[in-house]
Amino acid sequence: MQSYYPERFERDMGTSETEWLTALPRALGEHAFVLDTGQARVQIDDGHLLLQWRILPPRVIALLRLHRLGVSFVFEGVEEDARQRFMKRFDLTMQRGGG
Repeated sequence: MQSYYPERFERDMGTSETEWLTALPRALGEHAFVLDTGQARVQIDDGHLLLQWRILPPRVIALLRLHRLGVSFVFEGVEEDARQRFMKRFDLTMQRGGG
């Protein structure tokens, strides 16, 4: 989890699109969203978050192949404190393994 989340950033996430789509509603919590192919628009207070993703080539380590998604986060009209709260919950929900 990051300590600060800017208005726009990208991530390389170790997940398949199927896993991402399964976990996404839980990560978005009570926020209304509209899902489309390769993107979701999430209502946060008076603003929104546009999530866009694309399938990346798998990460290969010896014989291991790991799925990856390139995910773009663009917040528009979302106050900084709301953005920070939203992303902390999102990251806690999306984290895998460990801990």
